[in-house]
Amino acid sequence: MKATRLIVICALSIAAIVMVIFCVQSVTTPIQFENTRAQREVTVIKHLVDLRTAEVEFHHQKGRFTADHDSLLLFLKTAPKKEVLKEGSLTDKQLEAGLTEHKAVKILNEAKKKALKNRNLSFEDNDALYAYIWANDADVKKNGLSGFRRDTIELNMLQSLYKGEYDEQSIDVIVEIPFSEGKRFELEVNNDYKTSQGIRVPLFEARAPFESYLSDLNKQELVNLVDRETKLEHYPGLKVGDVFAPNNNAGNWE
Repeated sequence: MKATRLIVICALSIAAIVMVIFCVQSVTTPIQFENTRAQREVTVIKHLVDLRTAEVEFHHQKGRFTADHDSLLLFLKTAPKKEVLKEGSLTDKQLEAGLTEHKAVKILNEAKKKALKNRNLSFEDNDALYAYIWANDADVKKNGLSGFRRDTIELNMLQSLYKGEYDEQSIDVIVEIPFSEGKRFELEVNNDYKTSQGIRVPLFEARAPFESYLSDLNKQELVNLVDRETKLEHYPGLKVGDVFAPNNNAGNWE
């Protein structure tokens, strides 16, 4: 009897310990899952933002978005980035008189052409050219454009967009979903979308489903997360842009 009683007590003790373990896990597992998810999504969002920057620049130069990862990367590695260097600005008085940025640049360009065509003049650089037209061109002086300057220059695309964060060897990572073992972001475009006014507005979307960057975590928690977001009619993951309606390329976390 004593042996049987001891066995029963031991069995009950083990069962109690197991129940405590299950109770603790039922509380800690969701917390651990959400903590890891939050940490990983910081990195995933960073890549999505960088990817959005690339798509926006691609659209700016080509008038459309692309769903081809390799074409986008080639563009980033080889295309020049044009920027306008600005010096001086138009006054309220000039603007009220009808002088616009476009008109001012046109006046300057015409003045530079005339100066460069003059065989009696030579200029070491753009600084010397501007100094001459500011001081001598009648239209420039008439419109008060001395000190006003606009120059279009070509910069390295990666340096301009990402300030040295990436180079040609490392830029490939922006199309890859972190923590996914090399899976790429899902890219989709709708370059023929038109508003109710008939205006063409190209759209793009870049997506990272939960399963891509949380697959190695607790399976049940992942299923619960996907099910919850789906029932709320939310995209089950992180994404930027929308191919069904313009949203200023916003992320679904913003």
